[in-house]
Amino acid sequence: QVQPVESGGGLVQAGGSLRLSCVASGRTFSNCALAWFRQAPGKEREFLATISRSGLTTYYSDSVKGRFTISRDNAENTVHLQMNSLKPEDTAVYYCAARLSSGGSIYFQSREYAYWGQGTQVTVSS
Repeated sequence: QVQPVESGGGLVQAGGSLRLSCVASGRTFSNCALAWFRQAPGKEREFLATISRSGLTTYYSDSVKGRFTISRDNAENTVHLQMNSLKPEDTAVYYCAARLSSGGSIYFQSREYAYWGQGTQVTVSS
């Protein structure tokens, strides 16, 4: 069982940066692929970034590639999302997700993730 808890959201001006963190309890964290999603009001949940168990493999959606960076620290059971050059359209609730995985597998669909955090609000003002 893995229980993610996000933190680090807030209000930032366009062009600014935020760093989201997700601490996940449970002994199997290092066996999990991890991801960040977001959901804006009236929109579907959107995949942003994923990272493999080892951290060696990452993948980003086109909407955040080059601006956001996902990283993990298995010793601290933590995954981060560094967000730079934020835009008003980045405003959403951001979710951390986890699932058990094998090898260097990564996953892009929300339905592939079993464990979810409660979300943290990110608001980017223009």
